[in-house]
Amino acid sequence: MHNQTPEREIPVLDDGWWASVLEEEENRVVEPSAKVQKTGEAAKVAPDWERASALYRQDEIIELKVTGHNRGGLLVEGEGLSGFVPCSHLMDLPFQVEDERREECFSAYDNRTLRLKVIECVPEEGRMVFSERAARAEAGKRPALFNAIQVGQRLCGEVTNVTEFGVFVDLGGAEGLIHISELSWGRVTHPGQICKVGQHIEVLVMEVTPERCRIALSLKRLTPNPWETVQVRYQVNTIVPAVITALVQFGAFARLEEGLEGLIHASEIPLPSGKAIKDVLEPGQQVQVRILQVEATRQRIGLSLKIN
Repeated sequence: MHNQTPEREIPVLDDGWWASVLEEEENRVVEPSAKVQKTGEAAKVAPDWERASALYRQDEIIELKVTGHNRGGLLVEGEGLSGFVPCSHLMDLPFQVEDERREECFSAYDNRTLRLKVIECVPEEGRMVFSERAARAEAGKRPALFNAIQVGQRLCGEVTNVTEFGVFVDLGGAEGLIHISELSWGRVTHPGQICKVGQHIEVLVMEVTPERCRIALSLKRLTPNPWETVQVRYQVNTIVPAVITALVQFGAFARLEEGLEGLIHASEIPLPSGKAIKDVLEPGQQVQVRILQVEATRQRIGLSLKIN
């Protein structure tokens, strides 16, 4: 179901936003001088950019052989093509791979043949990027989807991957990305706190870039920004209920409502003699807190457990 929400302003995303969103993977796309793990002496292939562009435009599926890898993904070659498959676009790679297991997981792909789609083809940058996940959808699905969706629409999709920088969502022929900053109005330490692989969610389309096969999505913008009215709803020196969400060296974070968290500084936590913060507080614990300060523009709320 596609619902458009024109009444809500959608922020314009520039190239800098996308660069930061995909920095983890884009910085790992192998350049000729980069150090990579090779599975053998692969022949030097002069990429057939004309064919790659045609495959991209027609959204066709192709089979290529894995010839090597680096920390960010796999190198693939075949039929006059050579490029990179980012780890988030691999079907069988666990969505959270510890560094010590990354090499083992990638090595399991050595010499395998993968069904792929071209998701980026930029000859002037020497960039050819493939996706195994995109190949799940039949050929021709992506162009139809890109022609149909618009900025401001609400779409339903399935979470296909969760990474440190965001969540990938299958929209029925192409994947969109919810950057970690667009998951919640509140503090998110890891996207896995918000979304799980296989989960079906509703998202808001923020940007559509067909030439780069990119769809920027948001989860938090489906709901009003609680920081816009926080100073009206939370007055200094009032006592309100909260839930402890995290313990840190300098205190604890507590959630007042969805998207609104405040900091209880260590100096505002009464501790019995010889006790540490972890001895009196734990995540999920319900407490009463006093509002010390509210800074809406900086999205900060100061709290105290000293309520008497």
